[in-house]
Parts: sequence; C-alpha cells; structure tokens
Amino acid sequence: MKQLRLLPVILVSLAVIGTGLYGCAQREDPLAGKSVLDRALSSDPESLDPQKHRSTQAADALRDIGEGLTGHSPGGDMVPAAAESWEASDDGLTYTFKIRKDARWSNGDSVSAKDFVFGLQRLVDPATGAFYAAELSNVVNAKAIIAGELPPEELGVSAPDDATLIITLTTRTPYLLSLLGHPSTFPVHRESVEIHGDAFARAGNLVSNGAYSLKSWEPGSIIELHRNEYHWNVENIAIDVVRHHIITQEAAELTRYRAGELHVTSTVPPDGFDQLREEFGDQLHIAPTNGNYYYGFNLDKPPFRDNPALRKALSMAVDREVLTEKIIGRGEEPAYSWVPPGLFNYEPVQLPYAGLSQDERNSLARSLYREAGYSDVNPLRFELRYNTSDTHGRIALAIQAMWREVLGAEATLVNVEFQVLLDQMREAEVTQMFRSSWFGDYNDPNTFLALMRSDSEANTPHYRSEDYDGLMDKANDQLDPTGRRLYLEEAERQLLTDHPVIPLYFYVGKHLVRPEVRGWQDNTLNYHYSQHLSLDPTE
Repeated sequence: MKQLRLLPVILVSLAVIGTGLYGCAQREDPLAGKSVLDRALSSDPESLDPQKHRSTQAADALRDIGEGLTGHSPGGDMVPAAAESWEASDDGLTYTFKIRKDARWSNGDSVSAKDFVFGLQRLVDPATGAFYAAELSNVVNAKAIIAGELPPEELGVSAPDDATLIITLTTRTPYLLSLLGHPSTFPVHRESVEIHGDAFARAGNLVSNGAYSLKSWEPGSIIELHRNEYHWNVENIAIDVVRHHIITQEAAELTRYRAGELHVTSTVPPDGFDQLREEFGDQLHIAPTNGNYYYGFNLDKPPFRDNPALRKALSMAVDREVLTEKIIGRGEEPAYSWVPPGLFNYEPVQLPYAGLSQDERNSLARSLYREAGYSDVNPLRFELRYNTSDTHGRIALAIQAMWREVLGAEATLVNVEFQVLLDQMREAEVTQMFRSSWFGDYNDPNTFLALMRSDSEANTPHYRSEDYDGLMDKANDQLDPTGRRLYLEEAERQLLTDHPVIPLYFYVGKHLVRPEVRGWQDNTLNYHYSQHLSLDPTE
C-alpha cells in the first residue's frame, strides 16, 4: 500500500522534471548567435556620467560607451574619433574641429558640436563637481568658472554650426588633442539630462555616442553593453556584446579565466607569477604602462600637516626593491620620481636619495623621524587606508612592517571599499594616509604634474604650494619645448622636496588574453577598446 501511495507522487515529480527540462531546452538565449566578449573590471565604476567619473575602471567602461573628439588606436596613438579633422591657429590658441556628419547617438540622433559644448561646460561647472575639471584650466574662462566667478556658458568653447566646434585657449596646450580623447571630455545628450537629471547615466536612460550602448548594469556583478548600430564605424565593429564583469579579488578573476568565463582579465595575482607564465605562455601580457602607485598624506590635518621631515622619513624607510621583487613580482619598477619614465620630451626628476642603499636611507630616515619629534618613547601612530584588493593588502602589510622595524612607527591598516576610499580622500576628514594610483590620460608629463596643482580636484593629498603652481604656470606659457620641459622638471623637483606623496612603483600592464581574441596590442596607456577586438571561433 505504501508503494501504491507513493506512485502518483513519483509520476508527478517526473512530469515536473520533464517539463522543466523541456522548458530549458526551448528557452531562447537572447545572446545566441552573437559575438560576446567577457572582460574583467577590478571594481564597480563610481559613475558612467562622463563628467562625474573618477576611476580608471569607469574610464575603461566609458571608452566603450562614449567617444571624444579624438581617440586612440590599438597601439595607443592618438587618432580622429567623433571629429574627422581639426586645425590650429598659428599661435596655437584656437582649435577648430569638424564633427563627422555620420556621428550618431545610440538612439539615432545626430551628434552635433553643441553636444560637445554642453559636455565641456558640464565639466567645468562647479555644480557638477567634476574630478577632472582642472584639465580644462587652459581654456578661456575655465579657471573663473571652476571658482564660481563666471557661469559655465562663458567657457571658451563654441559651436557656430552643428558640424563645427571651436576651442579657445589662454595658453598653448601641447597635449590638448590627446586630452580630448579622455572620457571627461565626452559629449552628453542634453535631452536625456533634461528628462532624467542625474539619473541620465543609468541603464535604460543613458544615450551614448560610442561603439556600444549600456544594456544593463548590476552593481558588483556585471555591466552589459550592446553594439551601437548607429555608430559611424559600426561596419568595422566585430563584437556584438561586451560584458564587463566586476571582480574585486585577483584570485577570483584568475579562477574565472581558467574556467573559460573571461576572455580578458584586468590584472593577474601576485602569487605564482612564474607559474602563470609557464601555464599560459603567450596569453600572459606584461608591458610598461603610464601609471604610478603611491601613498598620499592628508596635508590638511596632523600628524602630516606642516611636517615634511616626517613625511620624508616614512618615504625613505620604504624598501621599494623589496616591494617590486618580493611582494608584487610582476615586472613593476621602483618609483623614485612622481612622473613615470617614457613620456614624450621628458626625463623624470629623481628623489635625492634614489642613489643611496636602503641601509643609508634607513639611517637618514631615523634621524628625520627624531627631528620630527618622534622616538621609541613617543612613536608615531596613524591610520593607513586602502581599498579592497589582494595586492593592496599585501603591500600595506609589508610597508607597515618596514615602518615598524626601521622607525618604530605604528600604522593601523584600514580596509574600505573603493568608492568609500575615494570619498574619504576627497573629504580629507578621517584620512591620515591613503593608497592611491594615477594613470596618465595622455602622453605628456602634465597629466601627472597637473594633478598636484592647488586647484586640481584630483589633488587628494590637498597639497598647496604657490611655488609649484607658479612653475606649472610658467611651463604652460612656454612656446619653446625645451623651456617648457625645464619648468616642468623644476616643478617635479619642488614636489619631491615637499613630499606630499610617497611614490612606490610604476605599473606594468598585466593581462591574460585568450588566444581567440584578435586585435589586442600592448601599449603604454594600457587602453584596450572593445571595438578594436574580435573573436576567432576557430581557436
């Protein structure tokens, strides 16, 4: 009898299972037949609003979604993008751009010069709070607008017609064309902003002019982009769908790559680097890139405000060779300058103790530590904040041990999420020291040195020096490239003397790229647009 009572249940269960299997077999895959590229991002973008973005992660996504007047080739060279051509006046103070007649937004609207005017005005508008506003400081009236003294409409940009954009400068800006490929200068669809306000950059609302449009964004998980069928170069865009997977742990990223879930990683873990090279061979791409990794001091508050001797002592006590060879071990170079090597027409200035042995540096560091008012009896105690990452944690632990051993200083490590760290650095209320990095936005030392100007929103140490600002102004006034370089070198020398930051190492690009990915080229900017890639199904 028990078996007879169970039989209907079994039959029902089998029917349900069968129905479920049948349903799965019939369910249509929305991506079936499409070329899908899966790549990793090491953290969520803080925003996909071009003017409000701050991080390299947001910029990586925005270079797929939007498009500036200029762009970059697979090799990192500056090339025309939304602007098909341009010309500069003889004095270098006026640039006239011609917008492509076939440039389109993702909703089919034409991209006009007025859209670029709107985006550039948003960038300098104090109401936007743009991290990169100071990048336009050389445009007429930009400084006064940023300071709240003039309305954004007074910016030296104009559109005499839909196809013509004019930018007027106060001083020659050799890096302008490269700068105009940076996501902060991308145009914005005015109607979308008027309809949705700050929500215009969300999935379902965002109208973009790049190779791809935003389909969906699940924070902490995935950003899905679909090819913009209205893009002027759509016939040469091979990938239909791009999925940026948010993966904060390097080890997890590697696991997913091994499992075939990723075509491209954002980085590789520090552990077992030699084994990775042996395992993956040519899939492992290591190349010098235009980026520095540093610790910044909060110069608005004690204990580092008005104490350059203390800041210098902490910098000298860090054994950078140990960091790059033992802790990271992926080809990174120790940093004894603020500006990375390899930029056009520039030789970085070295810290004066760069040529000393680490023992010599440690001895001088102890003297400076005592000079700053600290000792074994009165040790320095402070917090070091860093965002979630295996590498950041390893580096922080190593440097914490160096400071304790060399100086007797005690650093408490505080791990916070990336967006939290960005907010804390900007507000400068709870931070004492913080981890950060900077990747150059164009091939010129100004992309690093302008960061530390007093009026720069990206100046997270809150470094203020009239001497430094004056040297940067003099550099911008130079017509002669040699004269400009000399002033920039002197500015870097001043910066290193004041020690608002501890340069630690220079980045290399580190990616795993599957064999089926075509079009990948290593470059110093570490820019890899999805539109330049394709997938070979035979691999």
